[in-house]
Amino acid sequence: MKEDKKVQLTSSEIAPLWNQYLNDSASVCMLTYYLETAEDDELKELIKFALDLSKIHIDKLSSIFKEEKFAVPRGFSLERDVDVNAPRLFSDTYILNYLHQMAKIGLLMYSGGLSGSARADITEYYIKVINETMELFKRSKGLLLSKGLFVRSASLPKVEEANNVEGQGFIFDVLGDKRPLIASEATNLYANIQRNALGIATHTGFGQVAESQEVKKHIKRGIEIAKKHVKVFAGKLEDDDLPVPATWTAEVTDSTTYTFSDRIIMYFTSALTGLSTTYYGTGIAQSPRLDLGVMYNRLSLEVQKYSEDGANIMIRNNWMEQPPMVADRSELKK
Repeated sequence: MKEDKKVQLTSSEIAPLWNQYLNDSASVCMLTYYLETAEDDELKELIKFALDLSKIHIDKLSSIFKEEKFAVPRGFSLERDVDVNAPRLFSDTYILNYLHQMAKIGLLMYSGGLSGSARADITEYYIKVINETMELFKRSKGLLLSKGLFVRSASLPKVEEANNVEGQGFIFDVLGDKRPLIASEATNLYANIQRNALGIATHTGFGQVAESQEVKKHIKRGIEIAKKHVKVFAGKLEDDDLPVPATWTAEVTDSTTYTFSDRIIMYFTSALTGLSTTYYGTGIAQSPRLDLGVMYNRLSLEVQKYSEDGANIMIRNNWMEQPPMVADRSELKK
């Protein structure tokens, strides 16, 4: 084990560790504020659990970076990036759904970190983090269920017998007719509506408290894109008479008081945008029906353009922290 720890961290280990530090430092800001504004006692307990996890992660990540003589990222701080005494911006319902979605995203990100880890200590770290996040997922889902707020995806008819696919109509339109959605296609459409709906609510709140007009304009455009995507996804579900999940914009208060820095607002916007392309890619991979693949590709291009514009805003304002990079050999040769 000692010999294993002496091995230098690889790019597939550094990248997720560095990204997690930024994510957790931003989460500490958000969760500390949510803890101050939440009203439900059970929700407060859950927020504190998530907040404690993020603080523990930051301490562990800092020690890893220092041991490796690797610069600790600046990340975000309570002093610079949030006013924890600001008025309530989001309802308890929003915060609970936010925690549940963040747990699901965390499981996705941490499993990627685990699969890319070579050193035993990093592998053990991600196993621990995944187990902690599974507990957050379990608790947040349980609280949503107990409060009648958990939104289930559509039920499907029972399969009476196993059959093989017959004909190209499974993939292509036949005389303009499309086959019904398969389970994985319906699941991805439903989940992408939920994620975009949460994104709309998040950006609505961000847009109300952002200070820069440039950021406000960018946030407004993001809301318009997300609303359009929800409409497109909903249309696919409605074609098969499937229910469409509700939005959460009503869970945002009318506060316009400074709450979050423009820097952390743009960071979350960038992170959520990047996740959209990841989930849309999953939608492509799990959707044999050709029109769905075309749809996801088209929407992904729109998201990528929006992401590029957001990155340019962050760079112009010196808000984007430089991620770890490989050596620039051409520069070193000068």
